[in-house]
Amino acid sequence: MRLAIIPARGGSKRIPRKNIKDFNGKPMIGWSIEAAFLSGVFDEVWVSTDDTEIAAVAQSFGATVPFIRPAELSDDHTGTSAVVRHAISWALQQQLKPELVACIYATAPLLQSQMLNDAMRQLQQDPALDYVFSGCRFSFPIQRALYRTEQGGVQAVDPSSIPKRSQDLPETFHDAGQFYCGRTQSWLDAKPVFSESAYLYELPQHLVQDIDTAEDWRRAELLHQLLLRQP
Repeated sequence: MRLAIIPARGGSKRIPRKNIKDFNGKPMIGWSIEAAFLSGVFDEVWVSTDDTEIAAVAQSFGATVPFIRPAELSDDHTGTSAVVRHAISWALQQQLKPELVACIYATAPLLQSQMLNDAMRQLQQDPALDYVFSGCRFSFPIQRALYRTEQGGVQAVDPSSIPKRSQDLPETFHDAGQFYCGRTQSWLDAKPVFSESAYLYELPQHLVQDIDTAEDWRRAELLHQLLLRQP
């Protein structure tokens, strides 16, 4: 069994009700659910939520809401891995046997179904991998990052990298925050996602956008509108 789990709690604070707020004509979570189904690689798509309104919206897009997530797993400090482990444990108690489990964020409207298809295939074909997750290249060498001091001055994070050419510095990447495909036992054992046994599935920069502020939201909508216009 290949299972997709979409965590979606109701207590978003920076953008209230973010998971079901309208995004280019659909509740935000609807785009993630549709991408999961369109990928064609999941036997079931579950939404883990503590919120009955989010549950109803998720079900209207065809997702299964097998339980209401307990309050102790729905606060600001609960990590995604704990939510995934809870859902897997619930599945096992129901005599279900997921082998591969993907965590897909509810706030990933730029996610393309083919990415999920590719990532799950990569995980299935390479038994040495615990996870395949979405990542993106930093657009500027982070070794040349700067601190701003309290007095308004500037300090280099790594002074030795400042005089170096960009092409002489190693490329660096960051978590794109869209999906994490993993083996059931890897999730249950709480193995770290960012490790030698994980594969970074690189996304182009125009398909990556954190959505934490109103400005983020507007930029993501504009990028998404361009995607919708593509043939």
